Amino acid sequence: MIKRLTFTVCVATPLLCASALVADTPNILWITSEDNNVQWVGCYGHPNADTPRLDQLAREGFRYTHCFATTPVCGPQRSTWITGVHAVSMGTQPMRSRYRIPHKKIPYSADALRQAGYFCINHNKTDYNIGGREDKECWDQTPLDAQGNVDYRVLARQQPFFAVINVTDSHESSAHGNVEGTAHSPERVQLAPYHPDLPVIRKNYAKYQDAVKRMDTRVGQNIDALRAAGLNENTVVIYNSDHGGVLPRSKRFLFDSGIHCPLIIRIPPKFQSLYPADRPGVAIERIVSFIDLPKTWLSLADAKIPHVMQGQIFLGPHQDPPRDFAVAYRGRMDERFDAARAIRDKRYLYIRNMMPYVPRGQYLAYLWRAPAAAAWQKHHLNGKTNGITGRFFQPKPTEELYDTWHDGHSIRNLATDSKYQNILCDMREKLRTWQLEHFDAGLLPESEMVNRAAQNGLTIYEMIRNAELYPLEQLLDACDTALHDEQQVDLDRLVEMVRDPDSGIRYWGCVGLFRLGMGARGQKALFRDLLADPCDEVVAMAAWALFKLGDQQVAREHLRDLLKENSRAALKVANIIDWMEDDPTFYQDALLSCQPPLHAPFLARIKEQSRQRAGSR
Repeated sequence: MIKRLTFTVCVATPLLCASALVADTPNILWITSEDNNVQWVGCYGHPNADTPRLDQLAREGFRYTHCFATTPVCGPQRSTWITGVHAVSMGTQPMRSRYRIPHKKIPYSADALRQAGYFCINHNKTDYNIGGREDKECWDQTPLDAQGNVDYRVLARQQPFFAVINVTDSHESSAHGNVEGTAHSPERVQLAPYHPDLPVIRKNYAKYQDAVKRMDTRVGQNIDALRAAGLNENTVVIYNSDHGGVLPRSKRFLFDSGIHCPLIIRIPPKFQSLYPADRPGVAIERIVSFIDLPKTWLSLADAKIPHVMQGQIFLGPHQDPPRDFAVAYRGRMDERFDAARAIRDKRYLYIRNMMPYVPRGQYLAYLWRAPAAAAWQKHHLNGKTNGITGRFFQPKPTEELYDTWHDGHSIRNLATDSKYQNILCDMREKLRTWQLEHFDAGLLPESEMVNRAAQNGLTIYEMIRNAELYPLEQLLDACDTALHDEQQVDLDRLVEMVRDPDSGIRYWGCVGLFRLGMGARGQKALFRDLLADPCDEVVAMAAWALFKLGDQQVAREHLRDLLKENSRAALKVANIIDWMEDDPTFYQDALLSCQPPLHAPFLARIKEQSRQRAGSR
């Protein structure tokens, strides 16, 4: 009878019940911007920044100095935020993919907040990069005013609330197009040392400064609206970007320019027990990874935390011990393939490139809409770049190590410096342990990862947790063997690997032999045998190896055949043809008619690039 009476009162007087809940738990306003790293936010000390409203928020709150994205691009990052599970631990790390996850096992963070009594809205971007569930399904309907902005007066009647405001003014697209007539002065911008000092690049910097200033204004407008609605003293305000960016060599790349993000949290005095320091206005040096955010927000809301969440609580009464490092990763970005992992502690950045033979500066259609990208590439092709400004367009080392205290732009690679070998080995080992603990899905080529899961009726999340289907430790060993430098190469082991029953092991064996270049000329017969491999990814790598070894016509014909057969690896094949710098006319008909079951929209971009290149010849 008591329980029934309590329920009846709550239904009849919901505002009283909500008021009781909000007295103990705060409203949470989470404002995110797009694509800007810390250098674009004034309170982080960079001369290019012009963000008075964010600087004011930092004076009123707490500025985190070591906050890192898990991946330097929006879709995979947002899949991590909504689930609290690393994208690479679910197979959602490729940018622009909608691979399914087991939704009954992995709820969305908004589900848990709503179950805890929170009114949850998201305005106006989701982009979770996950299939099998509509992105907006987990959210309540956003109340809007006549101008299409969130109506905080309505939110005042819906307490406690969790409101996500996605400010899009600083998105990469704001750096595209005409760079003339900027409000900020191109002459006054401070260029990164890896960018050549060209007028177009300076103007592109200034154009993006304008965009960030608009973003800052928009953030301020939301804070003002919150205050006008009388919600300031009941609401924790959080600001961060979704990853770094946005000029070339930032977004999509694992340098600090791509992953080091601003994070500012303002906590009203009513909830000062949540303060991470004695008083507002203090910089917090604790390392925060973006995987920690959803779990921490649920903890602040006193919501039940799903057991699958992988982050650490960094704020409030239930904090976990501080982390020693953050991990970041990248896979395919739109139509271009690359793969890398990174570990970042408070001082050092370690990057492991899993495709070192591919340059970072691959032509990517969306990135090249920024005038700075085209100008930089032209400058390089004209032979005018130097060892620093031209590095973006060259193959990569397998390992990179940077001292960010003295080299914030990641220019001087310390991986081969004898004085840093202990640090290098330690970070390398930490990365491997993390990959094993978190079931890194990226040890198979993407098309093979998708195919293996589908053949077994599983999501990628489930497949990579099945040791028989995904022998992760052996795959990591194979990857390590393939990526050894020439002085440490184990040729006998590589030959064994290409004969392994597992297609992933065979793939890495082929990569390792391919990396030997002319040193693998004694393996031509083996490469020819691999052209009959049932895994198209292995066939494509073997063909590329033969092309380098002089069997160019055989290589061309097998790559063309994969396109004719509408291979699920067709996008990778098209990338390889591009990386070979071969005459595209031989493949033109097969490429243009190819309709693969995977990545067709991105293959269309390669087709257009191929048309343009063929026409220029």
